Amino acid sequence: MLPAMNGVPWWFGDSTDELRGRPLESVDPGGHIAATIPLRHVVGCVVHASAATTAPGVAAHRMGHGLIIGEPAGPVSARVRGLGDVLTRAGFEVTCSTRIRYDAWYKLWGNMTMNPLSALTGATTDRLLDDELLRAFCTTAMREAAAVGARIGCDVQQSPEDRFAVTRKLGAFRTSMLQDVDSGRTLELDALVGAVREIGGRVGVATPAVDTLFGLTRLFGRVRGLYSEELRRS
Repeated sequence: MLPAMNGVPWWFGDSTDELRGRPLESVDPGGHIAATIPLRHVVGCVVHASAATTAPGVAAHRMGHGLIIGEPAGPVSARVRGLGDVLTRAGFEVTCSTRIRYDAWYKLWGNMTMNPLSALTGATTDRLLDDELLRAFCTTAMREAAAVGARIGCDVQQSPEDRFAVTRKLGAFRTSMLQDVDSGRTLELDALVGAVREIGGRVGVATPAVDTLFGLTRLFGRVRGLYSEELRRS
C-alpha cells in the first residue's frame, strides 16, 4: 500500500522507538487503521506536486511531479526500487528515500503554518509572509515543530526564514486548506497540526504556538461545519 497524504501518516509512530506501541490519536483514533493495515504492507510516500479536485472523481494537475517513497523503518528495499521504476515510467520524478519519516516531517514543517493561517484569513501565502506579525508567529511555531522533530529522529536543519524563501517562490499561492474552505471540504487539520502537538506532548516538548494555531483553526472549522471529532473518527 502506498498512502500519499499530507502531514503525519498513521504509520509514523510505529517506526520510531519514541512513539511505538501507542497509536497517534490525532491521525488514527483507537489505532484502528494500524490494526487493519500492518506496517509491513506500507510504503511511505510524500508528494511534491499541486493538484485540485475539480469535480467528484476528477483531479486537475497543476504543477510538479515529485514523489518521495521509502520504507517506514529505513533502508531502500527491492520493493521500493521496483515501485520507483514503475512510477518513473509513469512520468513521476521519484526519489527513493532512506528517511521517509523525515521527508514527511520536513514537508509538514513547511506546511503546518501556511495552511491553517490561509484558511483562517483567506489570504494567499505571499500576503501571509508580508505580514511581519504573522511571519513571526509562524517562525515560533516552526521552531517548536523543529524541536519536536529533533526528539523523534526528524531533525530539521533549515531555518524558518530559509523555508519562507522557498514559499515566496510560489507567488500568490492558495494553499490546499484554503481551497478546502472555499469548497466546503473537511479540514486536514489533525494530520498537519494536531499531530505535532500530540507528539510534542508525548516527548516532553511544549508547543504553545502550535496549540494556539490548532485551537483557532479547529474552532474556525467547527463554526463552519468543516471540522468535528465525529468526522475525524469516521
